[in-house]
Amino acid sequence: MFLGTKTTTFMLGVAIGLSGTIATAKSNIVIGLQQEPTTLDPTADATASIDGIFTHNVFESLTTVTETGAVLPNLAESWKISDDNLTYTFSLAKGVKYHDGTDFNADDVKFSFDRAMGEDSVNPSKKIFSKITSVSVVDPHTIEIKLKSVDAFFLFNMAKGDASIVGSESVEGNKTNPIGTGPFTFTSWKRGDRMILSKNMDYRDAANISLDKVEFRFISDPAAASAAILSEELDAFPGFPAPELLPQFEADPRFDVRVGSTEGEVILAMNNAKPPFDDIRVRRAVSYAINRDEIIDGAMYGRATPIGSFYPPHGKAYVDLTGTYPHDTAKAKALFEEAGVAGMTMTLRLPPFPYAKRSGEIIQAQLAAAGIDAKVENVEWGFWISEIYKKQAYDMTIIAHTSPNDMGNFARGKKYFYGFEEQEFTDLWASIRTETDPAKRDEMLKQGQRYLAENAIHGFLFQLPRLGVYRNGLNGFWTSSPVLYQPLADVSWAK
Repeated sequence: MFLGTKTTTFMLGVAIGLSGTIATAKSNIVIGLQQEPTTLDPTADATASIDGIFTHNVFESLTTVTETGAVLPNLAESWKISDDNLTYTFSLAKGVKYHDGTDFNADDVKFSFDRAMGEDSVNPSKKIFSKITSVSVVDPHTIEIKLKSVDAFFLFNMAKGDASIVGSESVEGNKTNPIGTGPFTFTSWKRGDRMILSKNMDYRDAANISLDKVEFRFISDPAAASAAILSEELDAFPGFPAPELLPQFEADPRFDVRVGSTEGEVILAMNNAKPPFDDIRVRRAVSYAINRDEIIDGAMYGRATPIGSFYPPHGKAYVDLTGTYPHDTAKAKALFEEAGVAGMTMTLRLPPFPYAKRSGEIIQAQLAAAGIDAKVENVEWGFWISEIYKKQAYDMTIIAHTSPNDMGNFARGKKYFYGFEEQEFTDLWASIRTETDPAKRDEMLKQGQRYLAENAIHGFLFQLPRLGVYRNGLNGFWTSSPVLYQPLADVSWAK
């Protein structure tokens, strides 16, 4: 999954009036987001904000995940795992209904999984279903899933938005009118502006849900985001886009500022499938040209952790590989000359996010110092998805990969937008995914990090922080993000 945004404008006076009502009622909330969804179905698109709004709020999955990454029951109340770890038998919650009044049962689980695994599936994480050999209905409230090999991440992956359980009766309309079983129902979407969810009064745990209405406002511009919070037209901005503006909120007693971690590795992606990036000397030269400290200071105002490979620094298997390619302009220049690309023009296509734009400008100067003309092109998110992600029409780009356990991206083959494929790593990832011993799996994850760093598959920049600004008295928002979603059922105003 990726982080992307669209710009929005709105009437300040109307918004301020709304915030006054919200503050009094203490059952409504207005949340600021950088990114507007491209579609409303988390099983159909990789854009991160779809999960951020709908997963475990409108749609539910068999399992869910806590802020610490622990897997808990959801639509599956419990499960049994066979001794060979290949058969999962899920006992499903009873009395659950979709928002349109239809009943949830095991047939919906089978339908959802068969749809995700189908040849014509557009599920952005279709790979998480690849080990499933069969999904069988035992009875209306029991489902059996068989795997062809052990999957250490199976239960965790079943909590993702990509594994949302959808109804066959309503699935075709989910892109614009999502219907799930979750604690909130979709109410409206004013494109380019806002989206509204309402409390599902028929939810099985409705009595414990404090919020009656959740309104999302889409604001990508950092200055506009700051102004909206300061004027109190927003109650929360969990992915605040302007780290340079945080001090004013930290000094303001009206607000609670939280700096946490995410699963988002920010990378300078290089298209390994085309010259000159199919040459390891060029990729290594780019890595030497990068000055992470300068990028973090300039783009994130120091509020990020550098990375030297594709794994989060807070993970228990993390290896600090930032010293693999220490900043060395002279060495970068020599490698570019050795590879015969000195003076070459390379295109750096940037999606419309502050972290990408700011990092791109700094990297452009760093590459210029090493003798490379990096031509910056700022593109819209729809263009990025269509041309870069789907068609691999790029030399370099900057993007945050926000999904957990996603080192497997490097085992997706040359058709994935990295353009990278090496059997050695593909085999390693297959071993990682099937290893049930946590200690052994961690050692292999360390091996994977070293492989990606040594081969300079991309330029590894920093771990995207979760910068949150909240009105005081607002409880239940996560400080860190082990997954893409934020469950709103636990959010409430202090009484």
